[in-house]
Amino acid sequence: MKSKLTLRDFSLLLSLLAIGGFFAIAAPQFLSARNLSMLTVELAITATLALGMLLVILPGHIDLSVGSGVGLMGGIATVLIIHHGWPAWAAMTGSGLVALVLWMAMGALIIRQRIPAFIITLGGLLIFKGAFWLVIGSHTIPVVAGGSSNLYSLLTTFFLSPAASAVLATLVFAGLVILNLRARRRRATLGFAVDDAEVAFLKLFVTAQGLLLFVLTVNQFRGIPLPVVILGVVALMIQIITRHTPFGRHLYAIGGNEEAAFVSGVPVQRTVIGAFTLLGGIVAITGLMQTAYAGATTTTVGDSMELDAIAACVIGGTSLRGGRGTVLGVIFGALIMASLLNGMTLLAVAPEMKFIVRGVVLTLAVWMDVKLARR
Repeated sequence: MKSKLTLRDFSLLLSLLAIGGFFAIAAPQFLSARNLSMLTVELAITATLALGMLLVILPGHIDLSVGSGVGLMGGIATVLIIHHGWPAWAAMTGSGLVALVLWMAMGALIIRQRIPAFIITLGGLLIFKGAFWLVIGSHTIPVVAGGSSNLYSLLTTFFLSPAASAVLATLVFAGLVILNLRARRRRATLGFAVDDAEVAFLKLFVTAQGLLLFVLTVNQFRGIPLPVVILGVVALMIQIITRHTPFGRHLYAIGGNEEAAFVSGVPVQRTVIGAFTLLGGIVAITGLMQTAYAGATTTTVGDSMELDAIAACVIGGTSLRGGRGTVLGVIFGALIMASLLNGMTLLAVAPEMKFIVRGVVLTLAVWMDVKLARR
């Protein structure tokens, strides 16, 4: 059997090219090596959180508290380091454990008490925001003391060397080729649809060119930023979970039809709670990266990040009704959002206009998703 490229396969790439082309003309510094390197850091932070959001959207839920959670988790780690003298690794670990417990509790409330996720996570948004301000005393606290660096600050200031960046990109591409060939052979054996050989080659060729261009660009500045490596690890983890484990298949099944999934023996409660728990861990990772990128924890860290995460998922083709979504789509959606925000910042667009543009993009993405789903 054969499969063909669809409009959905091209729409994200064409949108990204259009956005990049516009900002390249309107703000030539958009394509500078330094700005593109910083853009990848911003992308990594947004995409990491969006991948966590994917886990709870797949079974048909949503989380409005992740933005406040990002600020709270970064604030906890910063306070433990600066005010209590904890080693950076211990403070970061402690922050992650707190996030796992909090999100597991929210998942349990949602699924066991049958309370809509919208309501519970809206309450979480307010609670976490208030707790965040209490933890930091509504002050700005730097992530390092006396100008020295630590493991925390290195999260967004460490770059792989150009040679290490090239080796990493080569290994990533080799891994993608091996995984693609194995998946193609397995699907063909089972009688499932596979891409034409020409289409499969074209996808790998474009991927190789993209990786090469990415490495050449970032190596003109300082190399691959550490947040991009973190994003790669998280993306690989989510890809394996959603596509190659029973847990991932259960997420799609619950989102498709929860009652049918329950009747079929899917452990609905355990699966949804597990999805929220994993999201908590990813919120902690994002909180640490976002706070390190800002250089300090302050009351505005994490503001509106839940909207960017949801928008990245929807733009990338994830259905808010659940049952549909991919890791690659979410990353492309996050890249579109990050490119928009970065370009508007270079053009000195007013903050209110940034909100309007993001809202318009999200609305258009939902509209296109509905239209394509009907077709």
